[in-house]
Amino acid sequence: MSAHATMSGQEMRDMLAAAAAWLEKSASDIDALNVFPVPDGDCGTNMLLTLRSAVEEAGKVTASDIGAISSAVAKGALMGARGNSGVISSQIWRGVAIVFKDKEAATASDWAAAWEQAVETAYKGLSNPVEGTILTVLKDVAAAARISAEQDNSIVRLVENSMNAACESVARTPSLLPALRDAGVVDAGGQGLYTVLEGMLHFLRGETEQMQFKKSHVIASSVPVSAKAVRLSPTDEEPFGYCTEFLLKGENLELEKIRARLKRKGQSLIVVGDASTIRVHIHAIAPGRVLNYATKLGTVHKVSIRNMDEQHEDFLALQKDRQPMIDIAIVAIVAGDGFADVFASLGAAGIVPGGQTMNPSTKEIYQAVEAAASDKVIILPNNKNIIPAAEQVKHLSGKTLAIIPTETLPQGVAALLAFDYEADFDTNVSRMNDAKSHVRTVEITHAVRDTKINGFVIKKHQAIGLLDGHLAAVDEVSEKVLADLLAKSDLSRVEVMTLYYGASTTEAAARAMADNLAAKYPGRQVEVVSGGQPHYDYIVSLE
Repeated sequence: MSAHATMSGQEMRDMLAAAAAWLEKSASDIDALNVFPVPDGDCGTNMLLTLRSAVEEAGKVTASDIGAISSAVAKGALMGARGNSGVISSQIWRGVAIVFKDKEAATASDWAAAWEQAVETAYKGLSNPVEGTILTVLKDVAAAARISAEQDNSIVRLVENSMNAACESVARTPSLLPALRDAGVVDAGGQGLYTVLEGMLHFLRGETEQMQFKKSHVIASSVPVSAKAVRLSPTDEEPFGYCTEFLLKGENLELEKIRARLKRKGQSLIVVGDASTIRVHIHAIAPGRVLNYATKLGTVHKVSIRNMDEQHEDFLALQKDRQPMIDIAIVAIVAGDGFADVFASLGAAGIVPGGQTMNPSTKEIYQAVEAAASDKVIILPNNKNIIPAAEQVKHLSGKTLAIIPTETLPQGVAALLAFDYEADFDTNVSRMNDAKSHVRTVEITHAVRDTKINGFVIKKHQAIGLLDGHLAAVDEVSEKVLADLLAKSDLSRVEVMTLYYGASTTEAAARAMADNLAAKYPGRQVEVVSGGQPHYDYIVSLE
């Protein structure tokens, strides 16, 4: 089939049937990749069931032209679409059908145009397209298909080049989505699309017999994993809600109007279809309101409502199972992506977002403890207001726990640096408690109101400086406050100053400040690290 220049409808149907059989072998492996943002059904299984439905619908068509077959494939995919990945897949085949309409057979050029239309159709169906997902992989597939079609007329070669592009694109997805990079996996939907293309290629090469004895491989990330830690998002204040899916049938349905109306009722919205049949996927806190609106427009079919908060708990358990067992795990409460990366790189097994103005609940800390792949856990609260909630976890977990009462992030870093993988639990607790007491913390933030304290008259929005939690300097400029605090401090025993700059501070400003400090305090090492912390322009560690 190397000279395969055209494809009939029958060949397309048989090719997709082979691709579905190939995808079935790897569906569970793809399911295991589904970690972003929370398990929303099973990605591999959903793509498989969607493709199966497409093939079954195509099997009902007696005509052999590819226009009729592709139309049936699109209809079957829409009717059988499940989950986010399934609905997006249905849009891919709808785009293909648009290009193949009224065609007897398809050429390589037609396939290139079909993939390009699939990209347009898939993106159009989403209210908030996210790069680093199956959408990005699909774009790269379309680009490779176009180049291949311009070079020669072989459909086999086009599918091969498209598959190779998909493989490279999937490997890059963690560079676009931090959640994938942190988990050390590639995008599940992208992996599914790659697997479908691989199955198509096996069929076109006449390798259907060999397909019985092997299966697709899971693509490895081409970017380094930034953190091994499990990072948990708050669940109490912002519940995930319900993954709600249904098929809406009616007359003169207005796709854009329905999409605009539902956009106000939830997240991750996908609305696709035509004037008579629409498939809806949405994450909603109140799915009843969504369904009430839909029933006013027509009849609702194939309703699926899944509690994503429960799925999130299952996800935490899955993450625990994936982690190699360790003797002692560290769970740290951290504010800022930069600080999260620092703690993860130093060996923290669990990262809970939290700090000033965003204290995590006992439940969130407990979840991180339970997710850790160890029966011995040390918690670093890194904020005095979080210590009480962390202490409550002792009464909830059956694990051996210790809370190191770190009140600042630099204290947490110092404690973590003192951790010895060769030492036992009690020795490490002692070492970490001792280490936290040898670091001083300077914090620069801004006043939220006018006040008088510690002899200072403070105006709202002024920069204020705290030394180990005590207000010690005020000025209009953050850098002046930091310089003033350091001038008042005893730096005779300080060897290293580490400036963690916050989300609202530029790297250039931080480095300029570091250069000034290095010149003013010769002989001391001054380091600059992106902390990414909110509210605080600088957090400085003095060691």
